[in-house]
Amino acid sequence: MTPQALKRALIRRAEAQGFVLTRVTSATLPDRIAEDLAGFIDHGYHGEMAWMAETQDRRDSPGHLWPEARCAVVLAMSYAPEEPPLEGLARTDRGYVSVYARSRDYHDEIKGKLKQVAAVLASVNAQVKVFVDTAPLMEKPLAQQAGLGWQGKHTVLVNRQQGNWLLLGVILTDADLPVDPPETDHCGSCRRCLAICPTNAFPAPYQLDARRCITYLTVEHKGPIPHEFRKPIGNRIFGCDDCLAVCPWNKFAEDGQAYRRQVREDLATLPLGGMLALDDAAFRRFFASTPIKRTGFARFMRNVLIAAGNSGDQTLVPQIEACLNHAEPLVRGAAVWALAQLIDPAQWQYWRDRHLSHELDQDVQAEWLSISVTERGL
Repeated sequence: MTPQALKRALIRRAEAQGFVLTRVTSATLPDRIAEDLAGFIDHGYHGEMAWMAETQDRRDSPGHLWPEARCAVVLAMSYAPEEPPLEGLARTDRGYVSVYARSRDYHDEIKGKLKQVAAVLASVNAQVKVFVDTAPLMEKPLAQQAGLGWQGKHTVLVNRQQGNWLLLGVILTDADLPVDPPETDHCGSCRRCLAICPTNAFPAPYQLDARRCITYLTVEHKGPIPHEFRKPIGNRIFGCDDCLAVCPWNKFAEDGQAYRRQVREDLATLPLGGMLALDDAAFRRFFASTPIKRTGFARFMRNVLIAAGNSGDQTLVPQIEACLNHAEPLVRGAAVWALAQLIDPAQWQYWRDRHLSHELDQDVQAEWLSISVTERGL
């Protein structure tokens, strides 16, 4: 089979598996990618994601992962929602879940499909390795180099036909395949993604400070969420879609039909009262096979309590009060803040007097002591 015919067979298989874009590029990246990554890490923009710094030397080029790789096949699956997702932010009695997390974990879903595509290469005795956001591989620079799209000002890949609701996968191979030309930037003067960010997570166009990003704070961050971000988080309990949803290139995207077959409609927004009633076992059952489960019960409850504090819903107070006795300090600390947003000063003083003297965790003690006179309206 000629390299051209092999590539055509790859694309046909990819389309059959639900990928909307398939392109090929060299398994090397220019030096500026390593320089950009170094700058990102030097600024501390990676936050607690220490693995990014630990794998920095391997991350800047696919050849460091697998020296025999000659080509990278980069594929994209659309997860574009049917309805405008940000409408869920107005439902303050419910928790907003990012679109990508409303289904089976995409790592599992896409990896299986990538293996089906890679089988085309294996059939001609080519060696292959498949990757879905779990190895030190720079998928977005590879995707831009392969012509799938460009990294927008919000650092997410954008395609002129599919918008920016895209999940990426990569197949590295030692086969020689015809490569595609790279894509150029088409953001122009648009700044919608930068302007809408609730926490000002973009220090400049094309730069993201993960430490200020709601997706990072609600998914990756392990400790208490810094006070300055709690109000802006609103009712987002897992991830954030604001910068994605306003990209004008989305108007050309079709629904992510292949991905939507895995979507659980009940995960779009979740009742805060119902989530506060979960224990660890119920959490694991309800979110089985979803990205939310990977975050863990304590972090998820932290997020729900922040949303509860922002809800203005007095009916949640008894459940929040119950969380003051939770076994996890992370949950207790978030409950302290949430309670302070919903009860009057006399009640607040009662609960602080009752709990602070018995609290042994320093972070939770700090929560009790950090609620200012101004914040409580005293």
